Amino acid sequence: MNLKKRLLISFILTIIMPIIVTSASFWGFILIHSATLSRKYDITCTPADLVGNSVNLAEKYTDKMYEELKKISKESPADFLDKNVMAKYNSKLSKRYSYLFIIHNGNYVYTGKDEELSVNTKKAISSINSVDSNGYSSYIGDPYFILIKNIPFTIDSKEGAVYIITDMSNFSRESTVAIIHIVCVSVLGLIVTAFSLTMWIYKGILNPLRKLMDAAGNIRDGNLDFSVEYKSNDEFGELFNSFEDMRQRLKTSSEEKITYDKESKELISNISHDLKTPITAVKGYMEGIMDGVADTPEKMEKYIRTVYNKANEMDALINELTFYSKIDTNRIPYTFTKINVAQYFEDFVEETSIDLESKNIDLAYFNYVDTDTIIVADIEQLARVINNIIGNSVKYIDKPKGYINIRLKDVGEFIQVEIEDNGKGIAQKDIKYIFDRFYRTDKARNSTQGGSGIGLSIVRKIVEDHGGKIWATSKEGIGTVMCFVLKKYQEVPTDEQDIDS
Repeated sequence: MNLKKRLLISFILTIIMPIIVTSASFWGFILIHSATLSRKYDITCTPADLVGNSVNLAEKYTDKMYEELKKISKESPADFLDKNVMAKYNSKLSKRYSYLFIIHNGNYVYTGKDEELSVNTKKAISSINSVDSNGYSSYIGDPYFILIKNIPFTIDSKEGAVYIITDMSNFSRESTVAIIHIVCVSVLGLIVTAFSLTMWIYKGILNPLRKLMDAAGNIRDGNLDFSVEYKSNDEFGELFNSFEDMRQRLKTSSEEKITYDKESKELISNISHDLKTPITAVKGYMEGIMDGVADTPEKMEKYIRTVYNKANEMDALINELTFYSKIDTNRIPYTFTKINVAQYFEDFVEETSIDLESKNIDLAYFNYVDTDTIIVADIEQLARVINNIIGNSVKYIDKPKGYINIRLKDVGEFIQVEIEDNGKGIAQKDIKYIFDRFYRTDKARNSTQGGSGIGLSIVRKIVEDHGGKIWATSKEGIGTVMCFVLKKYQEVPTDEQDIDS
């Protein structure tokens, strides 16, 4: 549930719950109180009696006693003059907040209360405020509010009356107690409601915030190996998803930085090692020239050629490093043109074979594609791919007589280039890593088989940027085959050509 709905529900419940709790408390006490009065006073007390006019309820308190006394008035009215008999009836009435008051022949012959009350009762009887449909009277005045039931009788032709007096002030006290109970329960219900709503909002807001604080603390301390989970569709769910996405990005960025720093250090180490060998050779041969060791034209030419070759090696390493920096920033300059693939490889083999012959390596070319097959590629970068693969083969040919075979094959929408050598091969555990940056199968790094370890990663980058794919197969002691595919160029017919056809 989102935060907006949670607050709206909380607001509504804050309004509705007091009404519900108060109403429930009120009616609960009314039901309990009416049941209690029914049992206690042996009357039929309904909730309407308690909610309605209290006089109607007070009448029920003494109804049975009224009927009994009414019966005496007809059968044995002389009992009204017997104080002992009346005391028994008065004792029963006292439990119902009532008492007897008897007049005979104009004289007050019995009262069930003290003299002060008797005086007020006389006053009330003489000043009755109202008479209801049952003949019951009531008196409202200072300081009492009493209900009067009148039972007339006659003894020896002398009239008299028995009055059942009910003190209504006791009902007020009971009502006050009931109201206090209702208020207390209502307040308790409000407190429980407020506490429940507070805990509901607390859990819905502070618990997620605590999780976010813990997660922020982990990030502050550099710990990114954790996950932030919150299964909800509310605003906090969106916040947690954004936070988790940020954490993953930070973790990826941190890992990439660590990897980049490691690769940079390894690159510097590789380049430093590979530059040190030719520089040492150049220094040695130049010292030989300066010291007069090259004292013949033949030696001088040999020394100068060696220095030139070593300078070329350093230049190639620097070019490779420069190209690597362009790969790292995705700024490789490509100039794509349509190339006749058969002619391109034929020219390349013709140029390269001469140099390989001097190294006792035969270069053979086999074309299995149509002579008019066209591809779209960058001539310079494609040459870099082939030269890097062949240069890698030359490093690891360990046979007295080496060979390199280049084969072009037609594989549907692609042409496949295979460059095979008879070098020492690559172990199967290494074959899947050879195109990774800085991966080297020659961990010992001898001086004759140097290299920065980024040559084949450059090859893969260029091939993939041409929309192709590269892979290798190898057998140790037999040789390696490097394969890559490039997509053929296909003319897209224009609308005008479609009409002509």
